Amino acid sequence: MILIGLTGSLATGKSTVSRLLSFPPYSLPIIDADVLARQVVEPGTYGYRQILSHFLPTTPDLLLPHDDDSEISRQWRGKGKGRPINRAALGRRVFGNEPEKKRDRGVLNGIIHPLVRLAMAKAIIYYHFLGYWAVVLDIPLLYESGLDIFCGVVVMVAVSDPDIQMKRLRERDKGLSEQEARDRVGSQMGVEEKVERTEARGPLRGKVVENDAGMDDLRVEVDRVLKEIRNEGGGKLWGWWLWGSPVGAAGVGAWEVYRSWKARRRWVEERVRERARL
Repeated sequence: MILIGLTGSLATGKSTVSRLLSFPPYSLPIIDADVLARQVVEPGTYGYRQILSHFLPTTPDLLLPHDDDSEISRQWRGKGKGRPINRAALGRRVFGNEPEKKRDRGVLNGIIHPLVRLAMAKAIIYYHFLGYWAVVLDIPLLYESGLDIFCGVVVMVAVSDPDIQMKRLRERDKGLSEQEARDRVGSQMGVEEKVERTEARGPLRGKVVENDAGMDDLRVEVDRVLKEIRNEGGGKLWGWWLWGSPVGAAGVGAWEVYRSWKARRRWVEERVRERARL
């Protein structure tokens, strides 16, 4: 089974690509890190309690108010597990380049990321034994979290113009001010750097999907990339052999992790050499 790491920066179209891959003709299972990140901090969970313990004393609006009439508040009202987290308030606390926001973002990631990784591992094992030829790991912070080394192929959804990204982000999240939008984009690795890291994996292991134009062009790009991955990843007999051989699957997985680690190391070393030449 091929693990396809799907990533992209804010408002580049990653979620749209993820939806395309989940429907025919691909019908691939999607393990969405954002969905899991919400689930692991739902009221009553371990992650929820950890976030409240650290952030609630200094963030008065961390929880949605009792009279909030949003869908998520209605969903949890009366269950006795606590009020849902106010994601907008938490976002204002951790997004930005100020030292205290970076520190708080590190704390938040330290709570959420291990829980998400555990949930992802369980889902991967489940889909492996169902016999899927590939699973999509939809992870916005794929490179930042270091999970790229576990992916046989990384698909990066990119736009070439930063203005397109900012425009799409503010159209999607209409409550964001221009500065808040810039803070959110700036809190992640830039599109150009992610593209460089993807291309550094080599043509078989790193694919870039350009999303500057409309939906029709995006569908063509996605179809091109999926055909390449399917053709380059081996036939069905190979996949079925691994399905029936846990030792073989573990060996292939370890080899893929090593190759991805080597690719990341080469990219880091090249960046260090480039900085030394400046």
